[in-house]
Amino acid sequence: MPPSPVSPLSETAPTPPAPQSAEIICVGTELLLGDILNGNAQFLAKELAALGIAHYYQTVVGDNPARIQQAVTIAAARSQLLIFTGGLGPTPDDLTIETLAHLFETPLVEHADLLADIETKFTARGRTMPPSNRKQALLPEGAAVLPNPQGTAPGIIWSPRPQLTLITFPGVPREMQAMWRETARPYLHEQGWVTTTIVSRMLRFWGISESALAEQVAPYLSQGNPTVAPYASQGEAKLRISVRADSRESALAQIEPVEAGIRALVGADCYGADDDTLATVVGQLLLQRQQTVAVAESCTGGGLGQLFTTVAGSSSYFRGGVIAYDNQVKVNLLKVDAAVLDDQGAVSAIVAEQMALGAKALLGTDWALSITGIAGPDGGTATKPVGLVYIGLATPDGEAVSYKHEFSGYRGRDWVRQLSALSALDALRRNLL
Repeated sequence: MPPSPVSPLSETAPTPPAPQSAEIICVGTELLLGDILNGNAQFLAKELAALGIAHYYQTVVGDNPARIQQAVTIAAARSQLLIFTGGLGPTPDDLTIETLAHLFETPLVEHADLLADIETKFTARGRTMPPSNRKQALLPEGAAVLPNPQGTAPGIIWSPRPQLTLITFPGVPREMQAMWRETARPYLHEQGWVTTTIVSRMLRFWGISESALAEQVAPYLSQGNPTVAPYASQGEAKLRISVRADSRESALAQIEPVEAGIRALVGADCYGADDDTLATVVGQLLLQRQQTVAVAESCTGGGLGQLFTTVAGSSSYFRGGVIAYDNQVKVNLLKVDAAVLDDQGAVSAIVAEQMALGAKALLGTDWALSITGIAGPDGGTATKPVGLVYIGLATPDGEAVSYKHEFSGYRGRDWVRQLSALSALDALRRNLL
């Protein structure tokens, strides 16, 4: 069992004043070097928003005591809740706890029960605790243990001075998230930090630019609560609807009419919300219709099939595909007309249609998608530039249609391939609708 907090902060810490805000400080040179993606900050930011706790600043600082102290001094002057991740391990560069103790002129105290817990965890793994792990049992005097049920690095909950609370977490995301949910979040509720909640819904769009979307929904962008904000990434446009309310139920009730109004304005360009992807939405539509799909891919080299198979249960509707990179594969397996290939070229509407029909016939599906294009960086011409892609779609009635895309503003081969695969999914989605 993890140790209980060693001091009852929930009984002694002052109720935070209003207005109050939190700040996230992530410690680790590896974050500054880009070796590790800072997912901890993203997780904590979302959690603070869900609790309705104001959060205006984030800092990333390396494993350097002077710079950590400087970051904490600045943060403590403008925020009442400082949340740290990283720097709690046993190695010499894990400096968060001792640096905080030094900054607030507080001695470190070894906790026998905490040391015993760390030793027990090593024994359970069939190992002997290295001497260096002993430092993890040293905490600032008066700080409470933030138990770590999954690892050896405990955190602390500490109020080193009035109207300031520090909460520290290890950098391991799995451990940090468990500690947040099991101890830190309930503590914040107890201490009166959570008075409102912020709930967000992310609407997702394909086939419309961020600027065009913003024009269509302009009346919603100027309102106060709920707020609506546009975003864009990798060909996808997004609208985040956020509401501050007394409860999650109240917030959802306020989001619902805004979402309905936006969907009515935009129509089929909105493909889903929150965790939806084009692949999951298409999969659900196929399941509802009890229909199947196959793919034939040239420039995407299996990327479209991969999107289908990332969805659990996709074997119910996705049969498989053909990677027809070479023209002879197009002719021999997909029955593309060799004369058409010679005349029109592999990157053409008719070849895309014949590839889709060939995949449908070969794999016996209701639908089939095909992709043929020029992903670059070489191979483009004046009439067929890099970024030109044709998507073919074979329908249940045996017909075929094609869609031409010219992905301008070239950002690399993978960019063209990804947009091509996602656009193919969207073409199928719109036909299924």
